[in-house]
Amino acid sequence: MRIGVAPHRLWPDGEGELDDVLQTAVRAEELGLDHVFASGHAVVGDLGVTPDPLVLLAAVAGATRRIGLVTSVLVLPLYNPLILAHQTATLDRLSGGRFTLGVGTGWDAEEFAAVGVPFAGRGHRMDEQLAVVRQLWRGEGSPRLGVLPRTEGGPPVWIGGQSDAALRRALRFGDAWHGSGVDAESLTGVRARLAALGDEVGRDPGQLALTAGLFLVPPGFAPAVKVPGRSLGGAGASAESVRDELGRLADAGLVSASLWLPVETEALPDALAWVGEELVPHLSGQP
Repeated sequence: MRIGVAPHRLWPDGEGELDDVLQTAVRAEELGLDHVFASGHAVVGDLGVTPDPLVLLAAVAGATRRIGLVTSVLVLPLYNPLILAHQTATLDRLSGGRFTLGVGTGWDAEEFAAVGVPFAGRGHRMDEQLAVVRQLWRGEGSPRLGVLPRTEGGPPVWIGGQSDAALRRALRFGDAWHGSGVDAESLTGVRARLAALGDEVGRDPGQLALTAGLFLVPPGFAPAVKVPGRSLGGAGASAESVRDELGRLADAGLVSASLWLPVETEALPDALAWVGEELVPHLSGQP
C-alpha cells in the first residue's frame, strides 16, 4: 500500500501554520512516503485556511525530486476546464510526471456563490469538464493546450464521492475511485457497487484502483481538532492496531492511503516521523 500525507495539519487555524509546508514535504520524501496531497477551498470557512492546491504542489515539486503530488480533492466545478487542463499539464510536465489530479464535486454552496458558479447541476458539469480535460491532455481537437503533460494521455485522475453518480463518474473518467474515511467493510461495499455499475457504464471495475483519504492520530499524540470520523486504529490506537487496519483495507482492495494528521502544527514533524518509522517500512511491500 502506498502511503501519503498532507504537508500541514488538518484544518489549520491561520496562515502561519502553512509556513513550513515545503520543509514538511521534503521530510516526507526523506522518510520514504509515496506522495503529499493538498485539498482546495478558495475561501476561509469552518474548516480553517486552505492554500491553493496547485500552487502548493508546484512549490513542493520544486523542492523535491521523487515524491508524488496529489490533489485530494480539487473542487472541479469551480474551474474553467481549459485553464485547469493547462495548469495541470504544466505541473505534470515540470514535476517529471509526478502529478495526480484528485477531484470532487464540492459541497459548500457558499463557496460556489463566492466564486460565482452555480451550485446546482455541478455533477453534470463535472462530467463534461472531465471529458474536456481528458481530450485536451491528449492534444485532440481544437484548441491545443499551450503545453501537453509529460504523462502520456495526461496524469492519473482520482474521482471522489460515494453516490452512484460519483461511482459512475469514476468508472467513466477515472483511474481510481477516491474515498474518505472508509473502513474495510465500507470499501467492500463500494467494490460491490462498482461491480454492479460496471456493465451499465461499459467498463471493467477491476481496472479502477481504490484510494482514500484517512485520518490518523498516532499513538501518544492528541488531536488538535475533532476528527471527522473514525481515526485509524480506533480509540487508544497503537502501532499494531493502525497497521492491522491498514492491512485489512489493503486486503479489501485499497492501494493508496492519504493520511490527514489532525495534530497540533508543532507536533506535526514528530507525527510525520512516526508514520515514516511505524507504517512505511511495514506496508511498502503490500500491493
